[in-house]
Amino acid sequence: MGRRWRLPDRSRRKLVSLRTTFAVSFAAVTAAVTILVGILSYSSAARLVRVDQQSVFTQVVQDVRDEVRQHAMGPEDFSSSRPGHDLVRPARTDVQVLGAQGQIVDHGSPVLPVTSRDRAMAVARPAGQVAQHKDVRVDQDLFRIATVSLGDGRGAVQVAQEFSDTEDLLRALQQRTLILMAAVVVAAGLFGWWLARRITRRLVVLTSAAEDVARTRRLGIQVPVAGLDEVGRLGRAFDRMLGRLAQSEEDQRRLVQDAGHELRTPLTSLRTNISLLRRIDELPPATRDELVADLSQEARELTDLVNELVALAAGQSDAEPPQRVDLADLAEDVVGLARRRTGRDVVLHTSGDTTTDGRPGMLQRAISNLVENAAKFDPDGKAPIQVGVTGPARPGTVRVEVLDRGPGIAEGDLVRIFDRFYRAADARSQPGSGLGLSIVREVAMAHGGTPFAFRREGGGAVIGFTVGGGFTGSHGGSG
Repeated sequence: MGRRWRLPDRSRRKLVSLRTTFAVSFAAVTAAVTILVGILSYSSAARLVRVDQQSVFTQVVQDVRDEVRQHAMGPEDFSSSRPGHDLVRPARTDVQVLGAQGQIVDHGSPVLPVTSRDRAMAVARPAGQVAQHKDVRVDQDLFRIATVSLGDGRGAVQVAQEFSDTEDLLRALQQRTLILMAAVVVAAGLFGWWLARRITRRLVVLTSAAEDVARTRRLGIQVPVAGLDEVGRLGRAFDRMLGRLAQSEEDQRRLVQDAGHELRTPLTSLRTNISLLRRIDELPPATRDELVADLSQEARELTDLVNELVALAAGQSDAEPPQRVDLADLAEDVVGLARRRTGRDVVLHTSGDTTTDGRPGMLQRAISNLVENAAKFDPDGKAPIQVGVTGPARPGTVRVEVLDRGPGIAEGDLVRIFDRFYRAADARSQPGSGLGLSIVREVAMAHGGTPFAFRREGGGAVIGFTVGGGFTGSHGGSG
């Protein structure tokens, strides 16, 4: 057996638990989605605000240009002190009026800077010309400024829009978005940890049960796992597996105990006869022949018992691949061999479809055990041993039975003849191990069938088995 591979203690300590992995993964996915949504939301909101501010400013400038082109207007027409002046001042919009020489005749609040380009607009001949200025800093605030010429050298109007407040607002929105994203990530991490703990709690219980089995080697541990999801199914499958293993261990223990009990008798007899061999010269010839015959018979019985024990413990050639089998053909081979061995008349009757899925070696051994059992308990019988193979008794099933005219089976023994090593009181003088019919039961149950036995009218017994209805490939219970 190969050496088991185990992680070093230090490596095992470095392994991250499934709960932590799930919680971190959940938090990471939530953080990525939250950050992506936050960035996209902030970018969209900031763009909308900036575009809206720009469109308002552009519209105000366009209104001024349209006005001065349609009407000959002077600086006094845009003075903030004149009642009913024509320029509408939106929020965060400043207006400053320049005279014919580019001087400030009506300052804005705050006072806007005047550049050479602005003075050029004041003396320009065409009306509605525009000089644009971006990111102009006035008293720690940022403005965008447009200077519109009044035409014919009459002056110009400066329109300015403050957008530093908007940027401050967007920065505040950005900070709040970051705080909200951080809160969502933390909440997602806590929720992921809670959810991971809830999901892995049953896995922890299942792991603890597996560790208890590995530590104590007790297979009867109950696995307290419930639920209808994959973890619940895993728990129930693990519980059934432990039950099967416990049953298998119990079967093996009983087999060893029963085998030990059955082996004591022939071994004791062998030891007794071997001790007599030391005085074989003192024995009369008839006694010598009887002693040798007894030794030969006991050796054969012991060999048969050991072979049947090995076959039963090894699972009746479980390595044999299952295939489509015709039980009528197998029975014909068994019948021919039984005729040659016993000299008895063995008759085979078949009807219907007798094919099924199974392991031919196991099935042939079961049929052979039935025929040998019939021949053993009716050694001097004149009536033929009858073998019947019928199918299908039910959809997908085949029935095999052997009929004899032996002493029959007592009513109280019918339910126990398939038990290991069981031998009826009136059959204990007969040779055999008591395992032949037990093997028949194991083969039948491994092929999805059941054994049966009942008394035959007119004397004798009918013993057989059914196969089909679901090939399992492994033996059922034992007892």
